[in-house]
Amino acid sequence: MSALHRRDLLAGLAGLAALGAGGLDVWANAPTPKTVKKPTPLPRPKLVFLDPGHGGRDPGALGLRGTQEKSVVMAIARDLQKELLAGGRYRVLLTRSTDNFVALRERVARAQAAKADLFLSLHADSHDNPDVRGASVYTLSEEATDREAAALAARENRADAVIAGMKLSDKDDNVARTLVAMSQRGTVNDSRRLADTIVQTFGHNGVRLLPRTHRQAGFAVLTSPDIPAALVELGYLSNRQDEKLLTVRQHQVSLARALRASVDAHFAASAATRKA
Repeated sequence: MSALHRRDLLAGLAGLAALGAGGLDVWANAPTPKTVKKPTPLPRPKLVFLDPGHGGRDPGALGLRGTQEKSVVMAIARDLQKELLAGGRYRVLLTRSTDNFVALRERVARAQAAKADLFLSLHADSHDNPDVRGASVYTLSEEATDREAAALAARENRADAVIAGMKLSDKDDNVARTLVAMSQRGTVNDSRRLADTIVQTFGHNGVRLLPRTHRQAGFAVLTSPDIPAALVELGYLSNRQDEKLLTVRQHQVSLARALRASVDAHFAASAATRKA
């Protein structure tokens, strides 16, 4: 090999070495890839179960002009469903979506099977006194709670019943009854707070209310032991003014928006209580 070729070869090897060293420096100085944080999962939308009262062969109350309760409450339930779905914060199911009859216990069973977070039953009652008008809200009474606790604990099909995460099938009657009663009383307290929120929101939105607005009774649709529930009487079809209002679309939408605001306030208060 000539001296010239040897110099060229040595120069080439030196260049490769320099390039390799530079490449190593580049890799050494490369920024460390950042760890990508997994996005925080969004909270599961709350499931609100709406119960338009009556239906099918049961028209409910009849107004002086022939207005049927089942039709009025279905219209308002659909308006409320749209209002709740619009914000993307809720899932909404109805106990009946057409003019069909659904037994009272079946309405509760459907909400329980779906693991609903809230149950609102909508009605428009009648009264012997045609001068009586205005909205009211009902929750389950303590007396009714005790009766329902005993009834649920004694049912033959309680093998499938789960209260507060515990199956009743392996509990004796006294323990099962106590578990149901404890769960129901906690739910009744939540229901009362919900009712108070509805009353306040209705008042702020100009909805006419009965003098004693929040009432308690043993309505069958309010007896779920683990779902806060309220029955809202939106007005009296036996009163000419209430009947007319309940058939006006603008008023129906106003009621739906007031109820949506009540649902928002209820869950906001519940979240604040948990954080505290």
